Amino acid sequence: MTILFLTDNFPPEFNAPASRTFEHCREWVKAGHKVTVITCFPNFPMGKVYEGYKNKLYSKETMDGINVIRVWTFIAPNKGAVKRSLDFLSFAFSSFIAGLFVKCDVIIATSPQFFTALSGFFLSFFKRRKWIMEVRDLWPESIQAVNAIKTSSIIRALEKLELFLYRQADRLVVVTDSFKENISSRGISPDKIVVIKNGVETSRFQPRSKNQDILRQLNLQRDFVIGYIGTHGLAHGLDFIVKTAKKITDNDIRFLFIGDGAEKNNLIRRTRELGLENFIFLDPVPKNQVPDYLSVLDVALVPLRKSSTFENVIPSKIFETAAMNKPIFLGLKGETQKIITQYHAGVCFEPEDETDFLEKLSVLRRNITTGEVDYAEGCRNLARDYDRRKLAGDMLKAIIEVAPARAN
Repeated sequence: MTILFLTDNFPPEFNAPASRTFEHCREWVKAGHKVTVITCFPNFPMGKVYEGYKNKLYSKETMDGINVIRVWTFIAPNKGAVKRSLDFLSFAFSSFIAGLFVKCDVIIATSPQFFTALSGFFLSFFKRRKWIMEVRDLWPESIQAVNAIKTSSIIRALEKLELFLYRQADRLVVVTDSFKENISSRGISPDKIVVIKNGVETSRFQPRSKNQDILRQLNLQRDFVIGYIGTHGLAHGLDFIVKTAKKITDNDIRFLFIGDGAEKNNLIRRTRELGLENFIFLDPVPKNQVPDYLSVLDVALVPLRKSSTFENVIPSKIFETAAMNKPIFLGLKGETQKIITQYHAGVCFEPEDETDFLEKLSVLRRNITTGEVDYAEGCRNLARDYDRRKLAGDMLKAIIEVAPARAN
């Protein structure tokens, strides 16, 4: 089978969408299928093209057997509605043009944002191929949750586009059970919706001793380290963590934030205003170094802003941290909370609730320090059940059901 995959995030970008797409496509190639990915030149999240790349009209490369086509886009940082919209629209147009010249049996387009899926729809129409829409977020609902767009007419237009694409897709692949419930409640047949959750590449993320070089470099040898690795965006609620940290009385608790995003400079400025000396901010690290930095953590922090919308999501970072036997300190209700509780892989606090955050942090720290509670077995079981290779195989079955291989 030949698969054409449209995505605006792909390695060397290191966010969750890029990892999911790359790891799935790589497994499909190993299974004997031909995969072509159309993407843009790597620039997420700061809107700056990575070293070694140039934003040009078209280029081709191969990554682990995957044919990668990169196309020109209007590149903008991950902030600002107008520029981001131009970014999205330009990729939709460029990916559509490039996709016309790629032979395939089936087309997959991943969202958010929906303009990539729109490109998939038009390619399906002109190439007369089935297409699958992967829904990684309920967009535009998630935009409203962070007040990124406040104009009601724009939101209504995006909602109409959303439902149109759901109806036109031959299959929907969603990443949570909640997403399936949400979409099916809006008139979309549940029979066309398949849940393929996020997961972890367990061959890469495994328990290991703390990296002593990193501990020495950051002067964390004697500290209890709470770490966050990922995008510092509006949705992640990291400003709440900074504000609440002012009330922590334990002097040996340190926060290690690794990544970039629209809110990072604001977070750094806020820690200085509050006189906080227990925060370390680092730039993003390459994907292959993430396990080393995860190894130095005592607790992996996974917060999101308080919103009913986010109760439907499952942050992919819980799987990687669990695979390394790192207890998860989760600030999120809903489906993710159920997973952490079910597997006993950490402790959950009420999102953006200072009192509950401080109380639960004290409990978690005591359990880890005294060994009173062991979270390692729960983490191992969680990672085993969400192994990326298995999930990639499940998605491949869903693809083949929709579009068996055909002669081109």
